[in-house]
Amino acid sequence: MRHENLTVTAPGSSHSAVLTTYFIDNSPQICPDRVRPLIIICPGGGYRFTSDRESEPVALKFVSMGCHAAVLRYSTAPEAHFPEALFQLAETVALCRKKALDWHIDPQKVIVLGFSAGGHLAASLGVFWNELWMASSLGHDPAAIRPNGLILGYPVITSGPMAHRESFENLLGEDAAVKEKLAEVSLEKQVKTWTPKTFLWHTASDPSVPVENSLLFFEALRQKKVQAELHIYPRGGHGLSLCTEETQAPDGTRVQEECSTWTTLAFNWMKRL
Repeated sequence: MRHENLTVTAPGSSHSAVLTTYFIDNSPQICPDRVRPLIIICPGGGYRFTSDRESEPVALKFVSMGCHAAVLRYSTAPEAHFPEALFQLAETVALCRKKALDWHIDPQKVIVLGFSAGGHLAASLGVFWNELWMASSLGHDPAAIRPNGLILGYPVITSGPMAHRESFENLLGEDAAVKEKLAEVSLEKQVKTWTPKTFLWHTASDPSVPVENSLLFFEALRQKKVQAELHIYPRGGHGLSLCTEETQAPDGTRVQEECSTWTTLAFNWMKRL
């Protein structure tokens, strides 16, 4: 396995992200020319930190299914604000596409998976990758930074009445008081026909990021005729990650076994892309 930490720096940024790779080696005894889907994981943390519970355990789960995986530890508040993390994610997608041959990645199956605020980051790339300001800032052909699909777990989406306010305060800093800036990062308002196909899951009883966040994004995708799949589990809190004992919180919570089916559902969805 190619397991290493790589530094990702976006143009014009004074901060760097760390990309930890979990790339499966090819074997001359097992399909030596195999290429695999890549899951780029954006952990949650309210744009204040990146959660360990939504990082390596998730990567290893998808590796066990035959995917490559990588965890992006993107820059967060108070040092960094929008769009630094977005540019770091875009640079990560471009890097992985550029190295697809060396790393045995299927360049047509580069998937971005995000949880909570990391879901907002993943969805931001999904809605903004083709905008002129992204291309002019990064210098990439838009196709180089386009995710082939999005997997969003209990994502922060809206800056409206159902917002997770702390995420937007950390994302925008002083700009969080500016109505126009908040509207720009309210992603249900930014969905375009070019937004990638999306898989979403949420719990109806999430006390931190209301399920309406996923519902709003799903409906926006439907309005633009973008294929989307949404799973809402009736019970469960926020930050469930894999929903199993593997990713339980220190106090033993965040285990909701019936929600753990999301990984199989997402993997099967990904195979159909």
